[in-house]
Amino acid sequence: MAATASPGTGGMDGKPRTSPKSIKFLFGGLAGMGATVFVQPLDLVKNRMQLSGEGAKTREYKTSFHALTSILKAEGLRGIYTGLSAGLLRQATYTTTRLGIYTVLFERLTGADGTPPGFLLKALIGMTAGATGAFVGTPAEVALIRMTADGRLPADQRRGYKNVFNALIRIAREEGVPTLWRGCIPTMARAVVVNAAQLASYSQSKQFLLDSGYFSDNILCHFCASMISGLVTTAASMPVDIVKTRIQNMRMIDGKPEYKNGLDVLVKVVRYEGFFSLWKGFTPYYARLGPHTVLTFIFLEQMNKAYKHLFLSG
Repeated sequence: MAATASPGTGGMDGKPRTSPKSIKFLFGGLAGMGATVFVQPLDLVKNRMQLSGEGAKTREYKTSFHALTSILKAEGLRGIYTGLSAGLLRQATYTTTRLGIYTVLFERLTGADGTPPGFLLKALIGMTAGATGAFVGTPAEVALIRMTADGRLPADQRRGYKNVFNALIRIAREEGVPTLWRGCIPTMARAVVVNAAQLASYSQSKQFLLDSGYFSDNILCHFCASMISGLVTTAASMPVDIVKTRIQNMRMIDGKPEYKNGLDVLVKVVRYEGFFSLWKGFTPYYARLGPHTVLTFIFLEQMNKAYKHLFLSG
């Protein structure tokens, strides 16, 4: 008679039972969406800071706190949640794909004895997952950048999107479907940098903390690993992120785009705003990315634990 695996212990190949792929993708998206609800105001401030001073203009905001108070004063409490629908759709597409693919590849490349992939392989997995997720999520990303940037413009220049679906429909109708993927290359490049740093450094940090003997696999360990991961990601990805933001928000001037490509953005930012403007808004960037990283992985870990307890335990 063929051997059978006892529930909650392992499969025919001796590996522990895991949740289905569809659940991994679902949990990845839900974790990202849950985190977005908390950090959307920080995302708004980050985008406004990156656009401040564009084209050699005087910076609109001196600090992230100045940006936040200015937005509250001019646009009210609802104003700081502008673009929330786009942020949620971005997570439903980008994060679902990114974390789902990362989780599946990570498990497939884990040894039969439970040995996790090495650091370089983790980075490669992260880059693959990030680039794929970025392509899928670019339309929502374009809508998000435009919606969060709208409030800084004079009333007669605002795009006035009502929600993310209105934004997507109008962009496709008024500027053509390809515009939904404007900035796809820098978006994917940013995702490669972000995910190589974020996902690999999170896994590596968590593994290091557990191996130290001072941490157990609990929420404190997840929090500390996430904070380390967020810091590494912020430092590595800011120059690429400002390129993505500027390209996706740009307008056509006399039939020509403001920027030719990502390199043109970098050159103009350095020439007109200074080299360190590539890291403009470091504080709001980390203030957004750090907590989002923390909340995403905490939600993901807790949902995975709950699923295993409810459905995979004997």
